[in-house]
Amino acid sequence: MIRLVVLLLLLPLLAQAQTLTPVGRIVLKLDLDGFGGLSGIEVDPDGNFLAISDQGQFVKGNITRIDGEITGAIIAPLRPILDTKGKPLTGYHTNAEGLAIGPDGNIYIAFEGNHRVMRHETPTAPAEFLPKHPDFRTLQNNSGLEALAINADGVLLTIPERSGKETRPFPVYVLDGDEWNQTTSIPRDGPFLVTGADFGPDGRLYVLERAFKFPAGFATRIRRFSFVNDMLTDGETLLVARKNRLDNMEGISVWVDQQGQTRLTLVSDNNFNPLLRTVIAEYLVND
Repeated sequence: MIRLVVLLLLLPLLAQAQTLTPVGRIVLKLDLDGFGGLSGIEVDPDGNFLAISDQGQFVKGNITRIDGEITGAIIAPLRPILDTKGKPLTGYHTNAEGLAIGPDGNIYIAFEGNHRVMRHETPTAPAEFLPKHPDFRTLQNNSGLEALAINADGVLLTIPERSGKETRPFPVYVLDGDEWNQTTSIPRDGPFLVTGADFGPDGRLYVLERAFKFPAGFATRIRRFSFVNDMLTDGETLLVARKNRLDNMEGISVWVDQQGQTRLTLVSDNNFNPLLRTVIAEYLVND
């Protein structure tokens, strides 16, 4: 049974320069058992999306728009993410943070807590473990593999939330066959931490970051990098939104709609906390 979301339209956001144009945002409010904690999202050209929650659930839905601006979403009943034996994830193994869907349709999920990446053929299929890099064992319990992205050539990369020091770049792990290699990194700039990533149709990597400061609340930043020969270069900042204009933004999808326009969709993790919100915000990418 599909349930219609009750939504609240919010004021538009300011984007830097002309690279991003805001096209609406909503707050999802619905009575659906287990809904919340959205940490990753992927959107297809029809506006259908697949998201993951940090309590080990798949969330499927469809974003609705009027004249190209987001107005609401329809959410389907949640499905548990399955382990390698086809059973729902439990306890320490549930904290799904990064989501990527490959050119072949395979679904990849990055986890923290039990730091790992898993692959599913479909949302109802059992998981398959991908190899682990030795560094994964050293990641902080609540600051592990936060971002996951795959490009048109099927190259998969993952980034932890923290780098270990404010002066140390974020390491980027690239899967080369059956082995992860830490071939490149992202400069750490200010208090922002990595929460999501996605490759755009331009082949560049879009990285979502979050900072928190009391009492101002959450700040959101989006940076974009060229990805050539397993190296990230030419970083540029596309968006900085401060003073809680968004929320705890953790998921990002960069995709092309039916009109051929590149869109950027963000989703927030409410941590199942009544003081936080589940926000979906969208932007048009102009260049």
